[in-house]
Amino acid sequence: MDSLTQVVLGASVGEAVLGKKIGIRASIFGAIAGTIPDLDVLANPFLDTVGELTFHRSITHSLLFCFLASPLFGYLLHRIYGKDQDTFKDWTLLFFLGFLTHSMLDTCTTWGTQLLYPFSSYGFATYSVFVVDPHYTLPFMILLIWSLCKPKRSKIRRQLNYAGLIISTSYLALGFVMQHKAKNVFTQALQEENIQYSDMIVKTTPMNIWLWSASVNSEDEYYTGFYSVFDNDEEVTFSSSPKHHDLLNNIELTPKLKDLLYVTKGYYTVEKIDDTTYNINDLRFGSFDGWKGKGEGKIVFVYQMNLTEDPHRPGQYVQQFTQKSYKKIEGLDYFKQYFSRVYGVKYRDSAVK
Repeated sequence: MDSLTQVVLGASVGEAVLGKKIGIRASIFGAIAGTIPDLDVLANPFLDTVGELTFHRSITHSLLFCFLASPLFGYLLHRIYGKDQDTFKDWTLLFFLGFLTHSMLDTCTTWGTQLLYPFSSYGFATYSVFVVDPHYTLPFMILLIWSLCKPKRSKIRRQLNYAGLIISTSYLALGFVMQHKAKNVFTQALQEENIQYSDMIVKTTPMNIWLWSASVNSEDEYYTGFYSVFDNDEEVTFSSSPKHHDLLNNIELTPKLKDLLYVTKGYYTVEKIDDTTYNINDLRFGSFDGWKGKGEGKIVFVYQMNLTEDPHRPGQYVQQFTQKSYKKIEGLDYFKQYFSRVYGVKYRDSAVK
């Protein structure tokens, strides 16, 4: 998730592990532990677009990193700050749980976390919480700050911190419940529309766990639909997008292209811009304004592939990839409309295409 959320989670975990013994330093180093996995972005200047995609949330988010790095950090911090009341085991546990909870929380989002790296590059994702969700972060942060204002050995300090952990974790659990409900609604709607499909991703939309989106994989196209748990009915209108995977049939499946398609987990469409330019649209994140139900909107994550003739291999092309993701800053009216949809106000001008 976002950096602030990971700092709050790490600080709270640190406080739970060592706060009673070392006070505010436990939260400080817990926050550091919650930040360290995301330092993989420091490698971005040395990587190309596809390299960034495959490296992010890999080694520093893996279970192997949790087990190997936590005793190293634990040993270092115990040597520097350790006293009689805090042990090497305490410091190791602080970093282990800081790293582990970071990775587990990221696994709840859409992007995917390579927990088994380097043995597997599969990105585990439950799609049950958005990467930025103030409903999760703000109550958690308020309770954490409140707890840190209390004496380090006071009972109320521990209770406030535990309350933050329990409430935030309960919110994640509620997300799974809402996701299950939404999936049942989407499944029923697909049956009623007689849409044949092989698999489906049900993911939450920005900043909430109430409005859900389905990306449905059929033979030649993808269907997209939205459902809010506050909707007055369980009717879902699906829009469709042709896959156009055949546009890549005559293009060499290089390791870079293969990696890019692997990252999308098969949920992508292809657009031919011209003879040497193709857009690969990652559908896992949907389209901007897709919640309006018009079957329109800009795809959020787009990767452009440019082909240039290889001077060393006549008739072959070098593939270069750039990210062309859609970003737009909206005003207050947009967010009013968006959260109206979150809370059950539908847009009726959509249709199956």
